[in-house]
Amino acid sequence: QEKLLESGGGLVQTGGSLRISCTNTEPNFRRVVMGWFRQAPGKEREFVGFITLTNGATTLADSVKDRFTISRDKEMKTIDMQMNNLKPEDTAVYFCASARYWAGDYRNSNGYNDWGRGIQVTVSS
Repeated sequence: QEKLLESGGGLVQTGGSLRISCTNTEPNFRRVVMGWFRQAPGKEREFVGFITLTNGATTLADSVKDRFTISRDKEMKTIDMQMNNLKPEDTAVYFCASARYWAGDYRNSNGYNDWGRGIQVTVSS
């Protein structure tokens, strides 16, 4: 069973909005941070944002911070990323990740222990 399940995503026109979600299927196992990364064709995986589950604080990449928001549910089992004013350059496979331990830098993929399979987001021009 996948530890992290992503949902949402799909195809949207430039300027549109989408919401993607990630659910931790192992709620009995502690997570401290959940985040999103994305990978466009031919490019390296890049950081999008993360949320600290205990206090809900978020950090977002400069390229999305004015357009994307991340939130969590009360059970700290599911996180959502609301993506507004989408651009063609946002087209990518979006991966959810979770960290079981406190680490130095959650902008780096090395800080995470578990990953989802990824979900496609396509923004047409």
